[in-house]
Amino acid sequence: MEVRWTGAEPLRLGSPNAAISLIFTLMFGVWSAQGLEMSVGKIPFLEAVNGSTVMLPCTYASCIGIRNLYFNWQYNDNGTMTKVCEAEIPSEDSDPPVKIFRDRVEFVGKNIKNNVSILLWNITFEDAGQYTCFGRNPKEMNKNHSTIFTLIVVDELRVVDNTVTIIIASAVGGAIAFLMGFMLLKNFTLYVLAKLEEKNKECLVTSSGIDNTENGLSGSKGESKPTPKKK
Repeated sequence: MEVRWTGAEPLRLGSPNAAISLIFTLMFGVWSAQGLEMSVGKIPFLEAVNGSTVMLPCTYASCIGIRNLYFNWQYNDNGTMTKVCEAEIPSEDSDPPVKIFRDRVEFVGKNIKNNVSILLWNITFEDAGQYTCFGRNPKEMNKNHSTIFTLIVVDELRVVDNTVTIIIASAVGGAIAFLMGFMLLKNFTLYVLAKLEEKNKECLVTSSGIDNTENGLSGSKGESKPTPKKK
Protein backbone atom coordinates (compact mmCIF):
# COMPACT_ATOMS: atom_id res chain seq x y z
CA MET A 1 0.00 0.00 0.00
CA GLU A 2 1.30 3.47 -0.90
CA VAL A 3 0.60 6.90 0.61
CA ARG A 4 1.19 9.68 -1.90
CA TRP A 5 2.84 12.92 -0.82
CA THR A 6 4.04 16.07 -2.58
CA GLY A 7 7.53 14.74 -3.27
CA ALA A 8 8.72 13.18 -6.50
CA GLU A 9 8.73 9.62 -5.17
CA PRO A 10 5.88 7.60 -3.71
CA LEU A 11 5.86 7.47 0.06
CA ARG A 12 5.76 3.88 1.31
CA LEU A 13 4.54 2.86 4.75
CA GLY A 14 7.37 1.93 7.03
CA SER A 15 9.72 4.57 5.64
CA PRO A 16 10.87 7.53 7.80
CA ASN A 17 9.05 10.01 5.56
CA ALA A 18 5.80 8.09 5.97
CA ALA A 19 6.18 8.11 9.75
CA ILE A 20 6.84 11.87 9.80
CA SER A 21 3.86 12.52 7.54
CA LEU A 22 1.60 10.38 9.75
CA ILE A 23 2.75 12.19 12.89
CA PHE A 24 2.01 15.61 11.40
CA THR A 25 -1.39 14.42 10.18
CA LEU A 26 -2.30 13.18 13.66
CA MET A 27 -1.03 16.36 15.29
CA PHE A 28 -3.05 18.61 12.99
CA GLY A 29 -6.10 16.38 13.51
CA VAL A 30 -5.80 16.69 17.29
CA TRP A 31 -5.34 20.48 17.11
CA SER A 32 -8.39 20.76 14.89
CA ALA A 33 -10.51 18.66 17.27
CA GLN A 34 -9.30 20.62 20.30
CA GLY A 35 -9.80 24.09 18.81
CA LEU A 36 -10.72 27.11 20.89
CA GLU A 37 -14.45 27.63 21.38
CA MET A 38 -16.28 30.73 22.57
CA SER A 39 -19.84 30.26 23.83
CA VAL A 40 -22.70 32.54 24.91
CA GLY A 41 -24.82 29.67 26.17
CA LYS A 42 -27.84 27.83 24.80
CA ILE A 43 -29.94 31.00 24.40
CA PRO A 44 -27.97 33.54 22.30
CA PHE A 45 -30.30 36.51 22.91
CA LEU A 46 -31.87 38.52 25.72
CA GLU A 47 -34.90 40.78 25.91
CA ALA A 48 -34.51 43.45 28.59
CA VAL A 49 -36.35 46.58 29.72
CA ASN A 50 -34.96 50.01 28.94
CA GLY A 51 -32.95 51.31 31.91
CA SER A 52 -32.12 47.89 33.38
CA THR A 53 -28.71 46.27 33.83
CA VAL A 54 -27.94 43.12 31.88
CA MET A 55 -25.10 40.64 31.52
CA LEU A 56 -23.76 39.55 28.15
CA PRO A 57 -22.44 36.02 28.82
CA CYS A 58 -19.39 34.51 27.18
CA THR A 59 -17.06 31.66 28.17
CA TYR A 60 -14.12 30.02 26.41
CA ALA A 61 -12.99 26.39 26.27
CA SER A 62 -9.81 24.70 25.08
CA CYS A 63 -8.83 21.08 25.58
CA ILE A 64 -5.11 21.87 25.68
CA GLY A 65 -5.38 25.03 27.77
CA ILE A 66 -4.54 28.66 26.96
CA ARG A 67 -1.51 30.93 26.89
CA ASN A 68 -1.91 34.69 26.37
CA LEU A 69 -5.48 34.23 25.18
CA TYR A 70 -6.69 37.39 23.46
CA PHE A 71 -10.39 38.23 23.58
CA ASN A 72 -12.63 41.17 22.86
CA TRP A 73 -16.25 42.20 22.70
CA GLN A 74 -17.44 44.10 19.63
CA TYR A 75 -20.73 45.84 18.88
CA ASN A 76 -22.28 45.83 15.41
CA ASP A 77 -23.20 49.47 14.88
CA ASN A 78 -25.16 49.36 11.61
CA GLY A 79 -22.49 47.22 9.94
CA THR A 80 -19.50 48.87 11.61
CA MET A 81 -17.81 46.79 14.30
CA THR A 82 -16.76 48.89 17.30
CA LYS A 83 -14.78 47.53 20.25
CA VAL A 84 -16.50 47.38 23.61
CA CYS A 85 -13.56 45.92 25.55
CA GLU A 86 -10.46 43.76 25.08
CA ALA A 87 -7.81 41.95 27.13
CA GLU A 88 -5.13 39.29 27.07
CA ILE A 89 -5.28 36.45 29.59
CA PRO A 90 -1.79 35.07 30.36
CA SER A 91 -3.13 31.87 31.96
CA GLU A 92 -6.37 30.46 33.32
CA ASP A 93 -5.45 31.40 36.91
CA SER A 94 -4.70 35.08 36.24
CA ASP A 95 -6.94 38.16 36.13
CA PRO A 96 -6.50 40.11 32.88
CA PRO A 97 -6.21 43.91 32.78
CA VAL A 98 -9.24 44.77 30.65
CA LYS A 99 -9.46 47.87 28.47
CA ILE A 100 -12.97 49.35 28.31
CA PHE A 101 -13.88 51.46 25.26
CA ARG A 102 -17.52 52.20 26.03
CA ASP A 103 -19.47 53.83 28.86
CA ARG A 104 -21.54 51.78 31.30
CA VAL A 105 -19.57 48.59 30.62
CA GLU A 106 -18.04 46.40 33.33
CA PHE A 107 -15.98 43.23 32.92
CA VAL A 108 -17.26 40.52 35.30
CA GLY A 109 -15.04 37.60 34.27
CA LYS A 110 -12.42 38.29 36.95
CA ASN A 111 -11.75 35.43 39.38
CA ILE A 112 -14.14 33.23 37.38
CA LYS A 113 -12.43 30.55 35.34
CA ASN A 114 -13.03 30.61 31.57
CA ASN A 115 -15.45 33.54 31.91
CA VAL A 116 -15.17 36.73 29.84
CA SER A 117 -18.71 38.07 30.38
CA ILE A 118 -19.53 41.78 30.64
CA LEU A 119 -22.24 43.91 32.27
CA LEU A 120 -24.11 46.73 30.56
CA TRP A 121 -25.46 49.26 33.05
CA ASN A 122 -28.63 51.31 32.51
CA ILE A 123 -29.16 50.11 28.96
CA THR A 124 -30.87 52.31 26.37
CA PHE A 125 -32.48 51.59 23.04
CA GLU A 126 -29.18 52.52 21.39
CA ASP A 127 -27.54 49.55 23.15
CA ALA A 128 -29.75 47.05 21.32
CA GLY A 129 -28.14 44.92 18.63
CA GLN A 130 -25.55 42.21 18.08
CA TYR A 131 -22.47 41.79 20.27
CA THR A 132 -19.63 39.51 19.17
CA CYS A 133 -17.39 37.69 21.65
CA PHE A 134 -14.06 36.89 19.97
CA GLY A 135 -11.08 34.85 21.18
CA ARG A 136 -7.64 33.83 19.86
CA ASN A 137 -5.31 31.31 21.54
CA PRO A 138 -1.57 31.41 20.60
CA LYS A 139 -1.10 28.01 22.26
CA GLU A 140 -3.25 26.53 19.48
CA MET A 141 -1.34 28.19 16.64
CA ASN A 142 -3.56 31.29 17.04
CA LYS A 143 -6.74 29.28 16.68
CA ASN A 144 -9.65 31.74 16.92
CA HIS A 145 -13.39 31.55 17.32
CA SER A 146 -16.27 33.97 17.82
CA THR A 147 -19.93 33.87 18.78
CA ILE A 148 -22.78 36.40 18.63
CA PHE A 149 -25.17 37.51 21.38
CA THR A 150 -28.22 39.65 20.54
CA LEU A 151 -29.64 42.22 22.96
CA ILE A 152 -33.24 43.36 22.51
CA VAL A 153 -34.34 46.48 24.43
CA VAL A 154 -38.07 47.10 25.02
CA ASP A 155 -40.31 49.50 26.98
CA GLU A 156 -41.79 46.65 28.99
CA LEU A 157 -41.67 42.89 28.91
CA ARG A 158 -44.47 41.24 26.99
CA VAL A 159 -47.02 39.12 28.87
CA VAL A 160 -47.14 35.70 27.31
CA ASP A 161 -50.69 34.61 26.41
CA ASN A 162 -51.08 30.98 27.38
CA THR A 163 -54.74 30.69 26.32
CA VAL A 164 -54.03 28.54 23.27
CA THR A 165 -51.67 26.32 25.27
CA ILE A 166 -54.30 25.86 28.01
CA ILE A 167 -56.99 25.00 25.45
CA ILE A 168 -54.78 22.43 23.74
CA ALA A 169 -53.73 20.90 27.07
CA SER A 170 -57.36 20.73 28.22
CA ALA A 171 -58.46 19.10 24.95
CA VAL A 172 -55.68 16.52 25.11
CA GLY A 173 -56.40 15.80 28.80
CA GLY A 174 -60.12 15.45 28.10
CA ALA A 175 -59.48 13.07 25.21
CA ILE A 176 -57.21 10.92 27.37
CA ALA A 177 -59.78 10.86 30.21
CA PHE A 178 -62.57 9.91 27.77
CA LEU A 179 -60.45 7.11 26.29
CA MET A 180 -59.61 5.74 29.74
CA GLY A 181 -63.29 5.88 30.79
CA PHE A 182 -64.32 4.12 27.57
CA MET A 183 -61.78 1.35 28.13
CA LEU A 184 -62.91 0.86 31.74
CA LEU A 185 -66.58 0.71 30.69
CA LYS A 186 -65.74 -1.75 27.91
CA ASN A 187 -63.81 -4.05 30.26
CA PHE A 188 -66.61 -3.90 32.86
CA THR A 189 -69.23 -4.74 30.21
CA LEU A 190 -67.19 -7.69 28.94
CA TYR A 191 -66.78 -8.91 32.53
CA VAL A 192 -70.56 -8.75 33.20
CA LEU A 193 -71.35 -10.51 29.92
CA ALA A 194 -68.85 -13.26 30.71
CA LYS A 195 -70.41 -13.79 34.13
CA LEU A 196 -73.91 -13.93 32.63
CA GLU A 197 -72.80 -16.41 30.00
CA GLU A 198 -71.18 -18.57 32.67
CA LYS A 199 -74.37 -18.49 34.74
CA ASN A 200 -76.49 -19.45 31.71
CA LYS A 201 -74.23 -22.43 31.05
CA GLU A 202 -74.66 -23.62 34.65
CA CYS A 203 -78.44 -23.30 34.33
CA LEU A 204 -78.46 -25.31 31.10
CA VAL A 205 -76.39 -28.11 32.64
CA THR A 206 -78.64 -28.28 35.71
CA SER A 207 -81.81 -28.24 33.62
CA SER A 208 -80.51 -31.00 31.34
CA GLY A 209 -79.77 -33.23 34.35
CA ILE A 210 -83.27 -32.78 35.69
CA ASP A 211 -84.86 -33.59 32.33
CA ASN A 212 -82.83 -36.77 32.01
CA THR A 213 -83.92 -37.94 35.43
CA GLU A 214 -87.59 -37.33 34.74
CA ASN A 215 -87.49 -39.13 31.37
CA GLY A 216 -85.84 -42.24 32.77
CA LEU A 217 -82.73 -42.02 30.72
CA SER A 218 -79.47 -43.74 31.54
CA GLY A 219 -78.22 -42.77 34.90
CA SER A 220 -81.78 -42.28 36.21
CA LYS A 221 -83.89 -44.53 38.44
CA GLY A 222 -86.48 -46.55 36.44
CA GLU A 223 -89.54 -48.40 37.71
CA SER A 224 -88.64 -51.67 39.48
CA LYS A 225 -90.00 -54.86 37.88
CA PRO A 226 -91.66 -57.51 40.05
CA THR A 227 -89.68 -60.63 40.81
CA PRO A 228 -90.96 -63.53 38.75
CA LYS A 229 -92.61 -66.29 40.81
CA LYS A 230 -91.07 -69.72 40.91
CA LYS A 231 -93.06 -72.56 39.43
